[in-house]
Formats: sequence, structure tokens, C-alpha cells
Amino acid sequence: MRDAKSSATSRRNLLLGTAAAGALFAAGCTSNENNDSDGNSEPAANTADDKPGKEVTIGFAGPQADHGWLNAINEQAKRRAKEYQDVTLESTEGSNDTAQQIGQIETLINKKVDVLVILPADGKALTQVGLKAMRAGIPVVNLDRVFASAQAYRCWIGGDNYGMGLNAGHYIGERLKGKKNAKVIELAGIDNLELTRQRTAGFDAALKNYPNIEKVGRQAAEFTVESGQSKMAQLLQAHSRFDALWNHDDDQGVGAERAIKQAGRDDFLMVGGAGAKRAMDTIKADNTVLKATVLYPPTMAASAIDLARALGQGKGVGGLAELEIPASLTLYSAVVTKDNVDEYLPTGFS
Repeated sequence: MRDAKSSATSRRNLLLGTAAAGALFAAGCTSNENNDSDGNSEPAANTADDKPGKEVTIGFAGPQADHGWLNAINEQAKRRAKEYQDVTLESTEGSNDTAQQIGQIETLINKKVDVLVILPADGKALTQVGLKAMRAGIPVVNLDRVFASAQAYRCWIGGDNYGMGLNAGHYIGERLKGKKNAKVIELAGIDNLELTRQRTAGFDAALKNYPNIEKVGRQAAEFTVESGQSKMAQLLQAHSRFDALWNHDDDQGVGAERAIKQAGRDDFLMVGGAGAKRAMDTIKADNTVLKATVLYPPTMAASAIDLARALGQGKGVGGLAELEIPASLTLYSAVVTKDNVDEYLPTGFS
């Protein structure tokens, strides 16, 4: 499952939507020209572009791909690396065992890769190995689950869990704005994860803007189909009437939708989370309670490869005035509905 910075830190970071981030990195990775005051093209100042440059070996270490989103992370990183003639990707098998992942990263350090991209199974537990890499002169791009010390990475890129809940809440709030005594329920993720607490905090903050809405129920699932089905069944049994459901995760949403179908309920709207292709296809068909999903884009892994390549080549990112890449990038959690689903379908994961 996924983790990121606290909501306060997240809101201080540079916010980029998926489309905006794509445009930024496209500018940085496909163009090496700027227009001068006379409208003439001239080389950009030390920014990464698509043309082959200095050879860069990137080490990639993530957790075990036991979830659709995590598998998409791995695929996005590998696919992006193949697009560059000057990038060699050294990828580990991935593990949810902290000691094993540390060992895998230490192997990459010993291979003297140029840059490391790390999505830690546990950010706090892997902080020391991030520090070890940085002290060895290997810059680290910390992907999503943040290390406990900013000294353990050169750049952090990840999703906005608080913003995910905030945007889900505002979407539901606007849909129910004219309804008196509206009731909503929440199917959360794993409660001992900070990311789940952030998503709930954002959701609750958004609902405070709508005095006609009351959150009447909440269950925490485990990001699995089975837990989604069992916990959703409990919510349906406990609440004979409600107007909207926010489910934190599209994988557990498969189970939630099964429980809803088995109960014969269609009297509310459902908002999912993360941006699975299956969810987007359902939203496009518009024939179930699922009307939207809030993105947590796995495209961040492709962008992490872009950043790692730029670091390895000692370059900055096009579209920004700075000569160095940013210290942090927080991706925006867009709400996907039937009105914009075609735009986001290419980013959906299986």
C-alpha cells in the first residue's frame, strides 16, 4: 500500500497535476531550445532532453508488487527507462521484508549505480540505507513513501493523500449540495498507515464546507478485494440509507462493488481512489453506482526515472528557471468522472 508525507508538508510542496507534470517533464525531456527576446531558438540552459547524453545507470528498488498500483509503479519505471538510449536500469525483485529490501539496495550501492530510485516498503525503516547511499555519493530519488530524514534523499516525488481525501470530499459535497440531511459513509484503507489517516483527514475537512452533509459510518479495510467486500457488507447492513460512499482504493473497491451488487443497492453514488483502469471503464459505462475515482498516479515512477536521469547527467528540468531539479514534487489528485475519463484512461492501471 502507499504512503507519503504529512498533509502539512504535502501542501507546502510544489503541486503538479498529472497533465501538468507530464507537460513539465515533456518540456524537460523533449526540448533543448528556448526562444530569446527576438523569437529565435537557442539551446536551453543545462536541461535534460530526449537526445542521448551521458550514460546513466539507475538503480530501482521498490516493494513487492502485490497490489495493482504497485505493479503499475514497477511497469511505469521500466517502460520509461527503455525510452532512453542512455539509461541502464538495474531493478531489484522487490520485497515487503524490510531487511531484504535493505539488502537489495545495498547491493545496488555496491554496484556503484549513478542514481537510486527507491520506493521503500517502510520509509522510516529504510532511512538509514537512504543515508548510506547519499553518503556514498549516490543521489536518491525517494518515491512516494518518504524517508524519516530529508538527508536520505536528494528529491522526493509522490502523491498527495490529504489532497486525495479533500478532492473526494469536495466532489461528493458538490453532488449533494442541494440535498437536505445528506449522509455519507467511508470505506478507508489500513488505519495504522499514515496515508489512510491523511485521506480521512482531507475528506473530513472537505465535508465541513457542506453543513447539509453528515458522515454517518466508516470502516477500515486492507486494500484487498476480500476486505473491501466484507467491510462494505458491514456498512450496508448498518446503514439502510445513505447518499454517497468514498472508497479509498480501487482494488478493494472491486470487493465493495460485489457487496453492493449482492445487496441490490443502487440508491447512492460511489467515489473510488487511485485510478484503476477497471474503475475508469466502469465510470465511462456509467451503469453502476461508481461515478468517479480520485487519482493517486503511478506515473510518478516514470517521472522519478526522468528526475534520476537528469540528476545523473547533472542537469535540470525544462520549464523551470532553476539549474537543479526540485527537492520535492507532489502530484495532484485529479477527480476522474465520465466527463474527463477519456483523458485519464491511458494512465489507468490493471
